[in-house]
Amino acid sequence: MRKSNAIALGIILLSFILGVCLYPRMPEEMASHWNAQGQVNGYLPKFWGLFLVPLISVGLFLLFMSIPKIDPLKHNIEEFRKYYDGFVVLIILFLFYVHVLTILWNIGARFSIVQMLAPAFGFLYYYCGILIENAKRNWFIGIRTPWTLSSERVWEKTHKIGGKLFKAAGFIAFIGTFFQNYALFFILAPIILVAIYTIVYSYAEYRKEPRTRSN
Repeated sequence: MRKSNAIALGIILLSFILGVCLYPRMPEEMASHWNAQGQVNGYLPKFWGLFLVPLISVGLFLLFMSIPKIDPLKHNIEEFRKYYDGFVVLIILFLFYVHVLTILWNIGARFSIVQMLAPAFGFLYYYCGILIENAKRNWFIGIRTPWTLSSERVWEKTHKIGGKLFKAAGFIAFIGTFFQNYALFFILAPIILVAIYTIVYSYAEYRKEPRTRSN
């Protein structure tokens, strides 16, 4: 078993253990969703409140493990596998962090959920930048537009600039840690702009392809 898989499974196991150990302390209806102002606007029964996130983690882990096996360009994934494995661990760790925040809130701790999530999103975006910079063309991971998937050159150029932009988005999201009322803006605005820009950029680069071929 890969070391990264063992780490991810260990985190998932810990999330289940937390749920089992703290089950007696949880209210019958657990707060599970918050609005942009940090106010609770959704509840789940205790069982699902404690075990939904761990179960989602299991599902995502199985999906991530299958991708390198089913992608028609699986040989390309192997070229950046260490970054991919790191991403899998980070996603599972991110979900564990969300799980812990939910538990803390339901045992009486009070804080701004969105503000507490800002640094986690910051780290996640930044690592996505590292992954994107190193990703080779494939069908599941990276900036997958019709134009990046159709051209190796467009893929490389888009992912080079996209990686830098995702890292910048990570720094901006992290700033939300210090601005409770604007934390959601710092989390969402940069990633939306990056997504739009990279899509447009990949199309613009693909439009250059005929001229590139003619030269």
